[in-house]
Formats: sequence, structure tokens, C-alpha cells
Amino acid sequence: MERFGSELARRGWTLRSGGAVGADSAFEKGAREARGRCEIYLPWPGYNEHSEARLVEASPEAYDVMARIHPVFARLPKSSRRLHARNAHQILGADLRSPVEMVVCWTPGARGRGGTGSAIRLARSREIPVHDLADVAARRHLGQLFGLEVEPPLDADAGAGQLPLPL
Repeated sequence: MERFGSELARRGWTLRSGGAVGADSAFEKGAREARGRCEIYLPWPGYNEHSEARLVEASPEAYDVMARIHPVFARLPKSSRRLHARNAHQILGADLRSPVEMVVCWTPGARGRGGTGSAIRLARSREIPVHDLADVAARRHLGQLFGLEVEPPLDADAGAGQLPLPL
């Protein structure tokens, strides 16, 4: 995923990330090593020790967007709602009107669950292509599209974890 992030950065793509551990961090590391553009959207200041971000608090409109996407958004703890709301900015940009051209992600078993799952649902609701690298066919497709070999993560749980949420 680092190599893929690096190669896309060299080709002029901008990385949008939520600063999570695992896949987000791997893509970001690759993009930064290639001196690519990165837009990091954090749910709160200092999330996962990030000191640099495009946005550190989701807009009220982002909460509204995700409330329409997530089936039990209103019942989630505040910290979880903040994580999901920042996903709206990852997909739709700081102004929520500048969508990504595609989503490249990794979810355990390519099942699209958790926070990444809400970002995937939002992207699909806007007809934005989603490529989950845990799916062999998606890896092959992107590899052919960009002339790359995209390896799966070494750790089956990579990208699945988050640092503890604040109270």
C-alpha cells in the first residue's frame, strides 16, 4: 500500500486520508515519501499523533451527510460520530462539494465494515468507484489500470485498528 500510495502521488493524485492506523497510514507514508499532495481530515486535534491536517473538526453538514448514510448514527458515541463525520470530508472534500475520483481502501476480508464501511457507502451513494485492496480482483484491476503490482498487506488485520478514542 505504501508503494501504491507513492506511485499514485508521483502521477499527480492527491491522497485524502483520515489519519487512521493501518491502510490510511501506509498510503500516507507512500504519498509523503513521493512528496505527493496529502489532505488529512482528522476527527479531533492530535488524532493518532498527527500534527498536520487539512481539517481537524468535521463541519455540521458532514454530520448530516453521515447521519443519512450510517443506519444508527444518532446512537453512536460522540467520538464515533466524529470519526464517521470526518469520512464525509475524506470523500467529498473540505467543502463537501469536491468529491474524490475514486476510493482505494483496505478492509478485512473486503467486507467494507467499520468506519471505512461508512466512507464506502457514501462513495457508492455518489457513484464514486471503490477499490478495496483486500479483494484480489480489485488489486488486479488497479494494477492493470496503473501498471502496478499491488500486494496485499502482510498482516491480515492491518487497517482494522484504531487508537483508543477520547472520552
